[in-house]
Amino acid sequence: MLLMNVLTNNPAIDSKKKKRVRYLALDALRGFIMILMALDHANLFVSQKHSPGEYWGGAFPFYSDTLSFLTRFVTHLSAPGFFFLMGVSMVLFANSRARSGWEKRDVLGHFWIRGFLLMVLQLLLINRAWELSPGGWGLKIYVGVLFALGAAMITSSFFLWLRPAALIAVATILFLGTELIVPEAELWGQMRFLGPVDYLDPILLTPGGNLELWSNYPLLPWLELAIFGIVFGKLLATDYGKAMKLGLGIGGIFLLFFVILRGLGGFGNIRPQIGERGIDFLNVVKYPPSMTFTLLTMGLILLLFWLIAKISESRQHLLQPLAVFGRAPLFFYIVHLFLYAGLGLWLTPQGTSVPAMYPYWIAGLLILLPITYAYDILKQRQSLNSILRFF
Repeated sequence: MLLMNVLTNNPAIDSKKKKRVRYLALDALRGFIMILMALDHANLFVSQKHSPGEYWGGAFPFYSDTLSFLTRFVTHLSAPGFFFLMGVSMVLFANSRARSGWEKRDVLGHFWIRGFLLMVLQLLLINRAWELSPGGWGLKIYVGVLFALGAAMITSSFFLWLRPAALIAVATILFLGTELIVPEAELWGQMRFLGPVDYLDPILLTPGGNLELWSNYPLLPWLELAIFGIVFGKLLATDYGKAMKLGLGIGGIFLLFFVILRGLGGFGNIRPQIGERGIDFLNVVKYPPSMTFTLLTMGLILLLFWLIAKISESRQHLLQPLAVFGRAPLFFYIVHLFLYAGLGLWLTPQGTSVPAMYPYWIAGLLILLPITYAYDILKQRQSLNSILRFF
């Protein structure tokens, strides 16, 4: 989000056609990363072959075959994509509401309420789905991606009216800080759960915890992606075509820096590469997002965004199924977890191979498509809009 006077004089959306194409591209990209997320969760619930996680410490996942690795690798786009697109969407939401006469406090209030609801949904509903995980679930409190998105939405709202240069500075500090503050040293691992920081550390800074509280998505390491999304959203709101070209270039630069930092193997990786295979080169630390993880995933996301935007200019019909999922992301997220958990418990209680899991993944998407479409239509009804607009 920009200063309100900038947002309300947006040259990029003077044309109705441009506005329509832009939102289709955003919805389609969001929908695409959501079906990748569904693949990850089908891998967990149906095949029971999900990796234990790419953490900053402890055992690191090893993949004996390419398909198992790629099944996990492509889903890495989901979490950073969610935070990035949330920042972009916050800008566009504030833009449209400013034109409708909303004050700044109204915009902030909306984001605070929605962010709080996301956090509550994680604790009260989403964690019930995780309790259906194969092998059981012993955690009392789990801080997952929905909780982190809610916290990031509330926190990011305080940055909405900063200039892009200031936002880039904040995002860069967070980008570097993850590597500097979350060290590899065992000493930090021994100190991190002492005293009153037991709960604050995993919620704000370092993934991990114990059976009382476990966090995969502490706020600060992921906040940089939401702020970067706000910066990119401001570019889109100013000049859509220029923003997409710039995004293509930035995506290429990110991938170049990924190759350099990964090749050097030191700072930026959190932990060194394990093995000499191509799989090992791409198998990076996600919890918390290392610099190489962020550069790799955001580089691919920006290139994918540019490609989808190009497709939307002439072949919009190809993107409509993706856009259906992208227009109702929270609904899709909630339903898909319970759907794949149910499929796993009912049809594959002992698990299955990774290749055999793919038909279940596709079947789940085919079930979700009409359900999500119906919800999207329902949400657009004027009588329900005031209730469902937070979802």
